[in-house]
Amino acid sequence: MFKRILPQAAVAVAMAFAGGCYMNRLTGNYSDLIGSDLEGDNAILETSGRTAESERERIAELERLASEPPREYRINAGDNLDIRVYGHDDISVTTRVSPDGSIGMVFMGQIDVAGRTIAEAGETIEKGLMPYVKHPVVGVTVLEVSSETVTISGAVARPGLYNISAGTRLADAYAMAGGSAQRLFNGVDVDVANLELSLLVRDGKAMPVDFKNAIENGNSLDNLRLRKGDYIFVAQRMESSVTICGEIKSPHRRLYEPNMGLVETLTAAGWLTESHWSHVIIIRDGLANPKMYKVDVDGILAGKCKNVFLKPNDIIYVPKDNLSEYNVFVRKLLPTAQLLNLITSKVSAFQL
Repeated sequence: MFKRILPQAAVAVAMAFAGGCYMNRLTGNYSDLIGSDLEGDNAILETSGRTAESERERIAELERLASEPPREYRINAGDNLDIRVYGHDDISVTTRVSPDGSIGMVFMGQIDVAGRTIAEAGETIEKGLMPYVKHPVVGVTVLEVSSETVTISGAVARPGLYNISAGTRLADAYAMAGGSAQRLFNGVDVDVANLELSLLVRDGKAMPVDFKNAIENGNSLDNLRLRKGDYIFVAQRMESSVTICGEIKSPHRRLYEPNMGLVETLTAAGWLTESHWSHVIIIRDGLANPKMYKVDVDGILAGKCKNVFLKPNDIIYVPKDNLSEYNVFVRKLLPTAQLLNLITSKVSAFQL
């Protein structure tokens, strides 16, 4: 078995082969889903892309996200508040919430308001003033919200932290950041954003949005309403890379080089760990609408089929167990912090 082959041996085997291949060792529904009619020394089995069923699931998830009501605003550090105690202008105050989430009021001292709604903050202040003011009535107005922000990074003109409101959508944030960054190419300024490989990450999970549909085609479902803490990563068109993740000893993202082979790339990453599935998955054409290839590394190392040549922006994923269905595979892969961190990190340039 290839798990017992040392990295040096893997390199030696890799040097003996070139091309791409598949051994007939499919498992579960995966083979039924994408077909198993390839013959000869092919080591990869290409899907036809996103299935009709998974696209329906994606649309259903976007519809669910679109139907969610905006989250109720809660006060946080940095927000600017105007607090009126009616009939008592002398103790009314305009103040910014401190980094520890508190504000200062006459008689009451420091009051913790972070995480409270406007109504809850008003009630808290009224109760605190009761020993000093007869029947206090307090109104709280938010003058400026600094805590409702999203982060935009990557190939935009002005990456950074941006304030959002309840109605801010993906295309709005892209416009706030100045749209695509530009680079001089053959004397002409060209856009470098690659919308097909871009990601919207929420709570550590990639949202099922198609950036091209949202930004260029104006699709309302893909143009998702943003939430506090969302992370938008705009990929760079001219940065060709390969990402290696999963059950691998040294997960990383590296510059793509012409004629990169799968086995050599796995070897450069320290080879597979002891706990991994018998096949490797190659994801191509981004995560919004991926094509997947299941590769029999055993067959390559045994000389039964050819090594697989990689393409720019491929993702090599080594699963820990059998992922038998396309939809299950995508759901298990996309939320992994390891993959998201690698895709959004800078490319390293270490050699084979």
